[in-house]
Parts: sequence; structure tokens; C-alpha cells
Amino acid sequence: MAETRENSDVLIAGGGFAGLALAIALRQGLGTGFAVTVADPAFAGPVKDGRASAIAAAARRLFEVIGVWDTVAAEAQPILDMVVTDSKLQNVVRPTFLTFEGDVAPGEPFAHMIENAPLVAALIDKAKAEGVTLIASPVEDLGTASASSLPGTGRVAGEAGRAEPNAEEPHPSARLRPRAPSPVGGGITATLASGETIAARLLVAADGARSRIRERAGIAFHGWDYGQSAIVTTVTHERDHHGRAEEHFLPAGPFAILPLKGNRSSIVWTETKAEAERLLALDAAAFHDELERRFGLKLGDISVAAPARAYPLGCYVARSFIAERLALVGDAAHVIHPIAGQGLNMGLRDVAALAEAVADAARLGLDVGGADVLERYQRWRRFDTMTMGVATDGLNRLFSNHSDVLRLVRDIGLGMVDRLPRLKDVFIRQAAGVTGEVPRLMRGEML
Repeated sequence: MAETRENSDVLIAGGGFAGLALAIALRQGLGTGFAVTVADPAFAGPVKDGRASAIAAAARRLFEVIGVWDTVAAEAQPILDMVVTDSKLQNVVRPTFLTFEGDVAPGEPFAHMIENAPLVAALIDKAKAEGVTLIASPVEDLGTASASSLPGTGRVAGEAGRAEPNAEEPHPSARLRPRAPSPVGGGITATLASGETIAARLLVAADGARSRIRERAGIAFHGWDYGQSAIVTTVTHERDHHGRAEEHFLPAGPFAILPLKGNRSSIVWTETKAEAERLLALDAAAFHDELERRFGLKLGDISVAAPARAYPLGCYVARSFIAERLALVGDAAHVIHPIAGQGLNMGLRDVAALAEAVADAARLGLDVGGADVLERYQRWRRFDTMTMGVATDGLNRLFSNHSDVLRLVRDIGLGMVDRLPRLKDVFIRQAAGVTGEVPRLMRGEML
């Protein structure tokens, strides 16, 4: 017989950046009386993600607000400038067509590079400290819950029926903004692989591009495969990168060199799927030679410091970001090409928007899983997602080809942009995530 755990106001499936950041933000914003659970089988062991990510300025502000960034700041490398080149692999000289430098605000770089493992570990530690329930099991199936099966949910510390004595002190925003208990309403149940069931007002799918929850909810995932793979690894080099990121546009796709702390860089290397498989099958010496042909010798001798892995690339968007008492965030809602480094940051923007919609509803005494709350979230995020998807798809098609005519046109375009500082500033601010309707967390404000 399945075991039923204590109910949650919000159940989040997926304990990556998006799921954990959302859990922490909700817990801090609504206090200890607001129950948040995160389910992910990865909690059973240490974090093993060997990749690195570009954290845009707006996403970094979110991590600062929830109290995570200070923990990992010493391991984060600011991106101080960026160089864009366009050439063929056999070209001896790679002329620079576009450069970006400058801050989005004084002393605030437009992005940082950080390895995933320490950041996820810091999020897990913070979630535990905030009283988020972490369960090392995936969500396998969905159902509905009656109001009677959700006793006691929807409370905020400071109200009648508040958290138990000796519970940790709630976040200041929760004490200053008490709300009435949530009205009577239904819920959603999730069955875990362990056999346990959890009833919640809202289920959030943060379980990645192959989301089991999205599939169970019957939400279509539309898009296409690029026939490309991104080879990801880390290299060490003799000379200092000085915080410079480089993106070499080669006919097969972009080859990005992204600075990490110390004399190290993260590589995101796009090739056709067949070529990526061939490269990964090479012995260490041959792979090094192929890598060096693309990396160059400007930073001295290089060596591979982490196992190289390939990830298939595509562009996909969910038909809907919501269903009854369900919201999709991050890769469960959308997948884009890494050409602009915006995939993770789009997911965190989802988190900030959903957290704000839920928190505002909770403080008004509304049902946090209600249709109006979820519609607000979808309206907020869908247009921005489609716009970014179209932009990255267009960039990939423009640069990942062997056409000399297109190469000439794009190089002229890059050169023109490089001579227009105001236009470059617009691009920097867009990449930093500080344009448009920015959620409070990404403005550096508490919920």
C-alpha cells in the first residue's frame, strides 16, 4: 500500500537550478507555514554535474536575493568582455568582427561563469536550511486530490494555526505580509517512484526536456532537432584569459570558449551529430589535436581537464506552459540552442515569474494553484520564450552553414554592429536579462 506523506502547498519535480531556486524563493517569501517539497532522485547522492553555466546579471540577482550567491561568488568568474569571430576551420587568421565589454550597472558584469556542481550544492544546502522538504525519488504519475485531502495547507507563519514551536524564524517578508488561509479547493496528487503519494495545491514540472510530468499531463512538445550536438568539456591553459569569452563561428556551428576561475575555460563545441560521435571516439591525443585546431594557441598549451560529453541540440516549446494545477518551468517548457547562452537564464526567469505570481496570490488568500494564477504566469513568459526561441534559431541557421554569400553578409552586419555602441549596449542588456517586464527577484528585490 502506498505511503502518503504530509501534504504540500507546492510540489516541485526536479532538483536542478530551477526547481531548487523556486523552492527557496517561495519558502522565504511566504514563511514556514507554506509547505514546499522538491522531488528528485539526484538527491540520493553527491552532485556530479561536470558542466559549467553562464549566469546572466538578472539571474545572479535572483541568487543574491535568495542568499545563495555569496556562498559561491569566490568560484564565479566574471565575463569582462566577449569577442566574436567568423571563419573557416582551415583559416590561419580569425578576424574579430564584434566585441562586447562593459557592465550592465557600475561594477556589475553582464554575466558570470560558474561550474554547475558547486552552485547546485549551495542551492541544496540553502533549501535544507529554509525547511524545504527534499525527497530522493522522481514523480511517476499524476492524479487529483479533494479539498479534504489537503488539511492545513496554505498557512503563513504569524497566523492562527502557524508553524510549530521552535520552527526556524520566517523570512522578514513573510512576517510583514501575512495573508488569510487559502480557500477550500481541490488539488493534485503525485505518485513517486518510491510508491509514496503527495497531495499539493500546485505541481511544478522542473524535470527537464524529457519531462515525464509534461508527458503525463498530455502537453505536446513542438519543435525540431538541429542534427547537431554540443561537445562540452573543460580545458586548462598556460596563460590567463583575463575574463574574456570568445565565440568562433565555424561552418559546423559555434565554438565557444568561456572563462572559468584560474587558467581554465569551459568549451561548448557545436558539430553535426555524426562528427561529434567521431570526435568523441578518438583517442586522447587525436581529440586534443582537434580541440587545439579550434581553440588556437593564444593561451598557450592546453589540456583537457574533464571528460568530454555530447548533448543533442534542438528547439522545442511546450504547447502550453500550464495545465490544471500544473506549471512547467525551464527545459520542461522550452529548449533552445545554446548559441546565445540563454537556456538556463530563461528557466530562471520562469522561476522568478512563477514565484511572484504564486506569492502575490497567496498573500491575497487566493488558491496558489488556481487557473488565474497559472494564466498570469503563462502570459508573462510565453511571448518572451517564443521571441528568444526565434532569435536563437535564426542565429544558428545564419551561422551554421557553408555559404560564402551568407558569411559575407553576416560579417558586414557584425562589423556594422561593432561600430554602434548604443546598439551593442542594447544587446548586452538583453543578454543580461534586464530588459522587458523583469520579475522582482531578477531586479534584486525580495518577493
